Amino acid sequence: MPKTLHFLFDFGSPASYLAYKALPDIAARTGARIEYVPVLLGGVFKATGNASPASVPAKGKWMNADLNRWARRRGTEFNRNPHFPINTMHLMRGAAGLKDDPRFAAYVEEVFNAMWREPRNLGDPAELVPVLERAGVSPDEFRALTEDEGVKARLRETTEQAVERGMFGAPTFFVDDELYFGQDRLDFVEEALRA
Repeated sequence: MPKTLHFLFDFGSPASYLAYKALPDIAARTGARIEYVPVLLGGVFKATGNASPASVPAKGKWMNADLNRWARRRGTEFNRNPHFPINTMHLMRGAAGLKDDPRFAAYVEEVFNAMWREPRNLGDPAELVPVLERAGVSPDEFRALTEDEGVKARLRETTEQAVERGMFGAPTFFVDDELYFGQDRLDFVEEALRA
């Protein structure tokens, strides 16, 4: 029986982007089903007392070099976003609002690519509009999603549940009840999916 891999992510996490790009191959090799779970990383940090590695200069410098190493190893196009950090609350609300919509996969693909491949300032509505349109989401629909109280509650609830399960940063993966953290741990994730 194929397993389910829960992938907890925030678009503002470059490590989540690298993991996202690697997951289809892992799913193909293992037969696993991937459950994409949008969370608000800022909320996770606040709840756990954690902070972005970029907030520690030496760690941020190391992380940037390491992300580039992993991107080269995997053959993934990756470009540091000069607008980073970007408040991703509206982007993550969009993902939460589209979670059960057929356009969810296209939205996730377009936003990740615009954040870490192109890269764009997705905090600027003028930069965001063409990204949304490529995903088949109109700017008015997106605005309505991000202002919808039910969508806000869904993202808040998903983030709180992630923290309760042990999430402290992104990306986080769950195979059964086992937590794996970081895009550089995907070999352990794949091993667990095969077990």
